[in-house]
Amino acid sequence: MNTASKQQLQLIALLSMSTFLTACGGSGSGTTPETHQSSSSLQSSIDASISSSSSITSNTSSAASSSTNTTSSVMSISSKSSAVSNSSKSSSIGSGVDLDDPIKKEIAMELVSSAENSSLDWRAQFAYIQDIGDGRGYTAGIIGFCSGTGDMLELVNAYTQDYPNNGLAKYLTALNQVNNTDSHAGLDPNFPGDWAKEAKVAAFQAAQEKERDDVYFNPSVSRAKQDGIRALGQFAYYDAAVVHGYDGMLSIRTRALKKVKTPAQGGDEVTYLNAFLDERVVEMKKEAAHEDTTRIDTAQRVFLQNGNLDLNTPLSWKVYGDPYKIP
Repeated sequence: MNTASKQQLQLIALLSMSTFLTACGGSGSGTTPETHQSSSSLQSSIDASISSSSSITSNTSSAASSSTNTTSSVMSISSKSSAVSNSSKSSSIGSGVDLDDPIKKEIAMELVSSAENSSLDWRAQFAYIQDIGDGRGYTAGIIGFCSGTGDMLELVNAYTQDYPNNGLAKYLTALNQVNNTDSHAGLDPNFPGDWAKEAKVAAFQAAQEKERDDVYFNPSVSRAKQDGIRALGQFAYYDAAVVHGYDGMLSIRTRALKKVKTPAQGGDEVTYLNAFLDERVVEMKKEAAHEDTTRIDTAQRVFLQNGNLDLNTPLSWKVYGDPYKIP
């Protein structure tokens, strides 16, 4: 029994005795001094007991309130801890980043540059121009715009619309005439030098990046997202578009789909990407200039075998036997 309960029993006993004394002494002249003294003493005890009981009850209520507040605080801390834990778990789910993230995009540019220019410094390739003997005329710029495939024509035409007096505008007629051929007619001997000179102009560099994104990067990444594949697969689409054109990449995809389903269709991502890369190798070997498939075999395929579907760094790969790393 706690102190408050004991005090309450004592109080009840005192009140009962008080009632008895009152009943015995009456309310008139029958009250004696001794009776009055006993009654007064008893009343004092009752008052003290009531005061003590009230104090104990108050303290008990205060302690209960304090206990409730403490319990509430503990529950609040527990709740916050649980919320932080759940938030941490939530942030770790779906942590893969798409290829159009600026950091991932930089990785993609370096990977392509290692295959196209044997260098990770893709920004140093704005001035690059060469006929590599692949039947596509001049190959130039950051991803290899070709005079024989139409994308170089599109680039120079768009650039000229914004900057009519640029150093390449005079070649538009020739670029139209050599499109879909490997001819240099109307371009030699000064076109390579004029291209390199214009490549120093910031506006032409921006035009190259825009053409790359509009024609190759953005549509490839978008298509890959629709197929439910992550950054590595998105890069595989983009790299295929750079070499074979966006339509060529779609043809490779179509052949792969005859064998397996995309993740968006319920298929396995690794299985699908292996099928896509298999068809990509077949496509590359159709042309002598692209029969070296190390940009797939010792690069993309290695990332896939390592389970690096998010194309996370660090990355190590080889192209044409040359090793590259992105820390």
